[in-house]
Amino acid sequence: MSIFIKELVKNKLRNLSSSELLNYSNKYGFQISEKQAQAIIHYLRQYSPDPFDAVKRKEMFQQLSLITDQETAAKAQKLFDEIIRSYGLEHLFD
Repeated sequence: MSIFIKELVKNKLRNLSSSELLNYSNKYGFQISEKQAQAIIHYLRQYSPDPFDAVKRKEMFQQLSLITDQETAAKAQKLFDEIIRSYGLEHLFD
């Protein structure tokens, strides 16, 4: 089952659109521009980071801080961690 969940998450990251990302940013209180959303989507599609690998996840959030800013990346990382805990999926992340 964990392989299935991991593939679902990776697939969602690869296929996320900039409009979806902007919608999520508004929903969860992030301020990003259309240009930043497009840059994030470009990064996700080009590099397909593995959020289940601690090193790759750290690199992903570092790249996010370069595209946006440190505060936005920190908020995103906090939200990511909260979602993981709320679904009881901590065991899937290194």
